[in-house]
Amino acid sequence: MRWGRRSEDVAPASAATLPRTAIELRDVAHSYGDRSVLADVSVTLTERRVGVIGGNGSGKSTFARLLNGLVVPSEGSVMVDGLDTRTRGREVRRRVGFVFQDPDAQIVHPTVEEDLAFGPHNQGLPTGEIAQRVEEMLERYGLAGHRDHPAHLLSGGQKQLLAIAGVLVMHPRRIVFDEPTTLLDLANTRRVCRVIDGLEQDVVVVTHHLDLLDGFDRVLVFEDGRVVADGSPGETVPWYEARMG
Repeated sequence: MRWGRRSEDVAPASAATLPRTAIELRDVAHSYGDRSVLADVSVTLTERRVGVIGGNGSGKSTFARLLNGLVVPSEGSVMVDGLDTRTRGREVRRRVGFVFQDPDAQIVHPTVEEDLAFGPHNQGLPTGEIAQRVEEMLERYGLAGHRDHPAHLLSGGQKQLLAIAGVLVMHPRRIVFDEPTTLLDLANTRRVCRVIDGLEQDVVVVTHHLDLLDGFDRVLVFEDGRVVADGSPGETVPWYEARMG
């Protein structure tokens, strides 16, 4: 099933004007020291909603980090709109944002408002535009009353919303989510799922919550560092469940 939407969880319609993204992985392999985590991965992502599933240690999180240059491949190449992540990482990360599983990993400033302003400031945006973008995110995600609150003292759900808002405030074209609901209770899991469902940006979602992928355009299944299934959720999710069962 798909999570029902509430109006405050849906992104403004103006986001629909964002250009689409294309990410191409060519003969990608990656190792951490002597440990190989990915091998022979060649995929092109152009769809609006792409899910990534697989068991622990299957390589899916490393795959996710390759998509915006947080990790560069040991072999092969990753291209985002024709930009090589190995040499054009800064430009790539302007196009592709990343939301970590643990929001504390990306909350870097003391207060909510300061944390939201950090990314646009690094982009060199004018002060007035930064303030406008920050205000929009505070209102959209119900954080306006917490603007001066210590960011690390927010609830788990509020922290994840702040992490998402901290990426959205930089206006990326695609957002990669690495298991965004794993640390959340049911209510906040549903809230985050509604937020993702309402985004106009292209998304890639790594998840163990298979219900989140209902209605997605495409799902990749990873096993032992390789893509072992690739198709619609209706094809790949039952295949994966049967394989794991």
